[in-house]
Amino acid sequence: MSSIPDNLPLLQIGGRPSGEPAGGCGDACGCAGDDAYELDPLTCGLDPDLAALLVAAGLDPVQVEDIAHMAVEEDLDQGVDVTTVATIPEDAVATGDFTAREAGTVAGLRVAEAVLSIVCTDEFEVERHVEDGDRVEAGTKLLSVTTRTRDLLTGERSALNILCRLSGIATATRRWADLLEGTKAKVRDTRKTTPGLRSLEKFAVRCGGGVNHRMSLSDAALIKDNHVVAAGGVAAAFRAVRDEFPGLAIEVEVDRLDQIPPILDEGADLILLDNFTPEQTRQAVELVAGRAMLESSGRLTPDTARAYAETGVDYLAVGALTHSSPILDIGLDLREDDGQAEDAHQAGAAGRDEDR
Repeated sequence: MSSIPDNLPLLQIGGRPSGEPAGGCGDACGCAGDDAYELDPLTCGLDPDLAALLVAAGLDPVQVEDIAHMAVEEDLDQGVDVTTVATIPEDAVATGDFTAREAGTVAGLRVAEAVLSIVCTDEFEVERHVEDGDRVEAGTKLLSVTTRTRDLLTGERSALNILCRLSGIATATRRWADLLEGTKAKVRDTRKTTPGLRSLEKFAVRCGGGVNHRMSLSDAALIKDNHVVAAGGVAAAFRAVRDEFPGLAIEVEVDRLDQIPPILDEGADLILLDNFTPEQTRQAVELVAGRAMLESSGRLTPDTARAYAETGVDYLAVGALTHSSPILDIGLDLREDDGQAEDAHQAGAAGRDEDR
């Protein structure tokens, strides 16, 4: 029995030269073998060392570079950072610390670096204090950057927007993964992602201890109720996919126990149990008896996660990981030299006097 892989690479570069259909990971999947690459993943404007780190994390440096440009260009809107240009000397240099303001799991540090590299007109120094996937406490320094002050402040919000978003997803995923610890079940994402940011958001899920469902519609087949209606039945839909894409993993959605036996007879790789109760899920596990993998979807909350996991299912599908996770609060603070610190102290004292 084949199964849908839960460790699909996030890297999506090039394509199959022969144009043959995908088999499990999609036409452009980076795991398809050496002959699948028509593009060099390191051919981009990012620093080669940074690009190599992104590739090692399963991310496409070219795509990350594009996202970084988009974020910065959206913030500048073909202009300049008027506040920063007006208040900061052109030749000023500063060190800024990206610091967690609450406890959580970090994701997206190298992406934040990529954003800053788009803005910085001069070389910048980076000191990495933690890595993606690390759990941190409030007050933990994540990343320190030394560069032109103007550049650092101009890129601050764009870098933080992505870093806070991805770390929020990783933190939420880690909470679910902790709830499932000791069972075989894994928390898994869906395609309910922000357009254009799917690979980054699914990367964040991995950083939090979760696994990825298919990256795209070409990675694996998922026969849902509308496909069944359009095809004239679940068996007809299953056979149509198998005939068109032999060898491709096929997952089928069911909402009743009696739908499972015929799907097993057809040879489904994975069955999605839609809105089953924990007791119904346990019955499904006994019925399938290891002949297919099982995924629970719907009715899932942190309060019910353990009950579902203990039934013996393989996956818990949680769309909220990517569509509803709050950000992790992370800030950037410039280091003050002794003179600046004294000025700030005196200004603060004067303000307190005025308050009184």
